[in-house]
Amino acid sequence: MLLRPLTLLVLVVFMLAAVPAAEAARRGTGSAGQTATTGQAEVLSDFETILDLWRDGKYEELYQRTTGGKDSKEKFTDKLSSAPRKPACCWEKIQEPRVTMKTAHSAVVHARLGFEASTPGTEFVTKGINLKKESSGWSISQSDLYSLADLTGKKRRYRYIPVQPVK
Repeated sequence: MLLRPLTLLVLVVFMLAAVPAAEAARRGTGSAGQTATTGQAEVLSDFETILDLWRDGKYEELYQRTTGGKDSKEKFTDKLSSAPRKPACCWEKIQEPRVTMKTAHSAVVHARLGFEASTPGTEFVTKGINLKKESSGWSISQSDLYSLADLTGKKRRYRYIPVQPVK
């Protein structure tokens, strides 16, 4: 009588152990899939570090994590310190991230990013950000960073038009 429940328990444990292996085989992921996941995790971690450096006002360290800019370190610091937007904190900073590896040295992070702006509350922007692999880690272009900071140079104009009575 005791043999049947024990056999059933062993069978259930065996089946539960086999499910993740079968799912990995179905998806075609194995050690190569784990390498891609590790690379994606590294990209996402470095991107979060970039946002944290910006939020914390560590512009000199952030400057080292940028590429393709013609601005000096001082001009870069001045622009970002006076930017209309800065990354939000905690869970609002980055939501629904998805990393796409283009090559071993190029990736795109698609995410919903939260920013603190001049108005109260959090402003969310959904965008794809290109990152490049360098010797120090993954870096962001200065133009993408300026775009996130809302330093496009275009001044938004709002015009109030009063409601017209219907005739």
